[in-house]
Amino acid sequence: MANAANPATSVFLTPESAKQCIETANGTPLYAYSKQKLIDNANKCLSFPNAFGLTVRYAMKACPNGAILKLFNSKGIHIDASSGYEVRRAMAQGVPPENISLSTQELPHDFAELVDMGVKVNACSISQLERFGQHYNGKGQKVGVRVNPGVGSGGFSASSTGFSKTNVGGPASSFGIWHELVEDGTVGEIVEKYGLEVERIHTHIGSGSDPAVWQAVATKSLSFCKIFPTVTALNLGGGYKVGRNAGEPTTDLQEIGKPVAEAFRTFSKENDGRELKLEIEPGTYLVAMAGALVSTVQDKVFTSGEEGHVFLKMDAGMTDVLRPSLYGAIHPITILPGSGKSEDVGDETESVVVVGHCCESGDLMTPQSGEPEALAERNLRKAEIGDIIVMDGSGAYCAGMSTKNYNSFPEAPEVLVDEEKGQVHLIRARQPMEQIWANECVPQGLF
Repeated sequence: MANAANPATSVFLTPESAKQCIETANGTPLYAYSKQKLIDNANKCLSFPNAFGLTVRYAMKACPNGAILKLFNSKGIHIDASSGYEVRRAMAQGVPPENISLSTQELPHDFAELVDMGVKVNACSISQLERFGQHYNGKGQKVGVRVNPGVGSGGFSASSTGFSKTNVGGPASSFGIWHELVEDGTVGEIVEKYGLEVERIHTHIGSGSDPAVWQAVATKSLSFCKIFPTVTALNLGGGYKVGRNAGEPTTDLQEIGKPVAEAFRTFSKENDGRELKLEIEPGTYLVAMAGALVSTVQDKVFTSGEEGHVFLKMDAGMTDVLRPSLYGAIHPITILPGSGKSEDVGDETESVVVVGHCCESGDLMTPQSGEPEALAERNLRKAEIGDIIVMDGSGAYCAGMSTKNYNSFPEAPEVLVDEEKGQVHLIRARQPMEQIWANECVPQGLF
């Protein structure tokens, strides 16, 4: 019999469907994604309030698997790419170049080739804008400008101006052109010098959920649009906070969006009827809770004394989900019976520390919140070696941000769960071991 500390299912997997995933992937660890949750989340984003038109761009860095890119493309969702390589990857999956926007810390050497194909580029620094302008000097080329608005909203920080690993706005962030360089005419002078046309303003504040911060940034960002009469769209980048655990809030897109839409209407009234389109760039919101890491309890050990613990060792770890080790992020964890049968769930629980399989003290899956180096126990179903561990909330920044190949562990496979048809599809095979060292070269005669 299941209880609150010992649920019979994870967010979207039962013991039976988890077992089906394992069979499809030919073992653990693996990433599983819920097709229905991906579609539901896409529909919510496509319903984001707007005044004069909306473009939803998937921040593909969150989870760049081709099947997921194709699914969102079929829904009419465009792409936010963070590197030239991501642009190429999206195009390889059939995403039209004109549906891709590139905002990057490193402007690729072939940026002009991408632009000529239809890709939209946001200049994220003065030097990027100069390089862009030098190449397209006098051609009236359209360009976007990413602005650091001076504030941010980070998921692991309460500060809107201080440093946080998930805060990409404010004086402690290197992302975007500092807003004063827009306001003092520096950007405008470069645009004029090269005969460019600014078609889009882009701001990005991080992965937070404070509606007040979002509304303030929207208003501030609209003031940048006013400087450039050629701007037709404002991209309010940034992730929407998703509650992975019980009691954690999830951003209400309708609540956060309605004041933004009203700000666009006000801007229009005050600027001779200029109607700006809105662009948003969800990543976490679209995929985080639609994905889970499925692994196996491969060992169980204990230490004694006042500071002793019971440790569950997964056959996965920071090689697959880095967020706990990097941020002290908390993921929901469910222990399911290795038999894959719901009737075997039982009701016995115990407090445990869950760790990964790497020879690395930092490979900790149950840290204290925001403290990646501090152990925390979880009260979970009493596990036996061979049981299944499901770590939910692993759809975003897990497969795409793994430390794969550390300790020479291969990249884990991915599967897509089609709940409606009761099917599980392999969407990435497990990496063959030989691929790990395939690109290594040992010069002949060196040893």
